[in-house]
Amino acid sequence: MSAQTQAFDAIVADLDTPTYVVTTAAGGERDGCLVGFASQCSIDPPRFGVWLSKENRTYRIALSAPTLVVHLLRQGDQDLAHLFGGETGDEVDKLEDVEWRPGPDGCPVLARCDWFAGSIIDRVDTGDHVAFLLAPHDGVCQRSGTRQLGIQAIGDIEAGHPIPEG
Repeated sequence: MSAQTQAFDAIVADLDTPTYVVTTAAGGERDGCLVGFASQCSIDPPRFGVWLSKENRTYRIALSAPTLVVHLLRQGDQDLAHLFGGETGDEVDKLEDVEWRPGPDGCPVLARCDWFAGSIIDRVDTGDHVAFLLAPHDGVCQRSGTRQLGIQAIGDIEAGHPIPEG
């Protein structure tokens, strides 16, 4: 922790942001990953930003994909957080033992999660992650009222790829 970012680092460490699994498909490939950097970023028109690590396979597929599917993790979804955050699609098929179906543009839709699809309308390099700006469309919300799964509740997950050191 540098002296310049000490306050920022301390504030961010206390945040309990929602966790998501983001899936995508392109060129006959599909994958998904755990995402902790995501947020609604416009009301009218509705827009949502998702930041994907440059290290993971989901990012590489998303570079040529038209769509991402964003799944909100809720209490009881810790197993999905550990699977999609602790494994890498470079070594395992994370969707092999998970119930899913093809959704918009062939993106996997996880059966038990609330989700929405978003057309990718821009990509912005922000450092070790790239922001994907989405125009939301389609989706299902059947677990409204069930508490979301925050980043603090999933504990320490050893990332499928090492976190780049800055």
